[in-house]
Amino acid sequence: MEDRLPEDSSDLDQRPSKSQVKRDLHALLDLGRELIALPSARLAQLPLEESLREAIALAQRIHANEGRRRQTHYVGKLLRRADAQALRRQLDEWSNGSRDQTRAMHRLEALRDRLLDSDEALTQLLESFPQLDIQALRAQIRAARKEARDNTALPEGREPGRKHYRALFQTLKQLEFKDDTDGHAGND
Repeated sequence: MEDRLPEDSSDLDQRPSKSQVKRDLHALLDLGRELIALPSARLAQLPLEESLREAIALAQRIHANEGRRRQTHYVGKLLRRADAQALRRQLDEWSNGSRDQTRAMHRLEALRDRLLDSDEALTQLLESFPQLDIQALRAQIRAARKEARDNTALPEGREPGRKHYRALFQTLKQLEFKDDTDGHAGND
C-alpha cells in the first residue's frame, strides 16, 4: 500500500479536509445571507465588486423561495473571490457598535436619574467636567425635578410631561460625545 503513495505526500497533509472546505463554503453562504438582508444604504458602504453588488441587489428583489435560494448560492459563490474577513469585520463592527451605543445610552440614563435623585451626583459630575455651565445645568435639573413632582399629581389618563427630563438627557449626551471625541472615556 505504501507503494501507491506519491513521493511528496506532504502536499496532501497540508490541504484542508473536505469537511473544512464545506464548512468554509457554508460560512460564505451565511455571509451572503447577511449581506442580502442588509439595507441598501449599508451595502453601499461595503467594498464590493460590482458583480457581487448586482447579485445581492437581484437577490433582494427575488421573493420566490427557490429563486432566492439559487441567487443566494450564487452570491456565496461570488464571495469566494471577495475579502470575506473584511466584510465580516465590518458587519461585526456595525452590530457591536449598536450594542456599545445602547450601553452608553443606558449609562447616560442612569446618570440623569442620579442627578435627579441627589445633589451629590451633580458634585461628582462637576469634578469630572469642570468646564460645565453649572447654572444652566442646575436650572435643567430643577426643572426636571419640578416636572417629575407635577407628574405625580396628574389625574389618571393624562400623559406625564417629559420635556425637561429629555432636555437634561440631551445635555448629558452632548457631554458624553464631546468627551469621547477628546479621547477620554467617561467614568459614569
